[in-house]
Amino acid sequence: MTEEFEFLRLMEAILFASSEPVDEKDLAARLPEGADAAALLAALQIHYQMRGVNLVRRGSKWAFRTAIDLADRLAPETMESRRLSRAAVEVLAIVAYHQPVTRAEIEEIRGVALSKGTLDILLEAGWIRPRGRRRTPGRPLQWATADGFLDHFGLESIEDLPDVKELKASGLLDARPAADAYGNRAVRDDGPPVDIEDGDEGEDEDEDEP
Repeated sequence: MTEEFEFLRLMEAILFASSEPVDEKDLAARLPEGADAAALLAALQIHYQMRGVNLVRRGSKWAFRTAIDLADRLAPETMESRRLSRAAVEVLAIVAYHQPVTRAEIEEIRGVALSKGTLDILLEAGWIRPRGRRRTPGRPLQWATADGFLDHFGLESIEDLPDVKELKASGLLDARPAADAYGNRAVRDDGPPVDIEDGDEGEDEDEDEP
């Protein structure tokens, strides 16, 4: 066996044994010195592209997932029902298309105050995460999507989100005037600078107050 083949086997075992997608940096750290994690992932992805399971990328993380074309032939043994409220769905859409976005901006787009706990529900589901604080008075906390959002909706990156025309064509976006705001990605080039330091992502105690 060649050294590269041994590296491939080790990476395959790590990914297979993990119950959650594994960050590429964590994979690289667990490989022997000299192993090229990016090249090995690319090789594994090609190897599995025609198999019953595929190696897929979700943001910066990687995981094995059932091939999409076989999904309708598999019957899950258990099914967990998780129904989000309309408000939670709207908030998730706003975060996805306008990230990083503050609570005040979410309320401005929706036109109503954000109920206490809505962000907590999305945070607990692993679909959103804190993304530092805005360098404006009060330094409000910003929110962005997490890798769990990409994994749940089968997206490699946030750039794969459908645009407004696609959303309307599929019936997922109604004709209300405010609805267009969900599908227009925010442009912050002219806005205040953004502070995304990892050490300052905690939320103030009054952050959830409506």
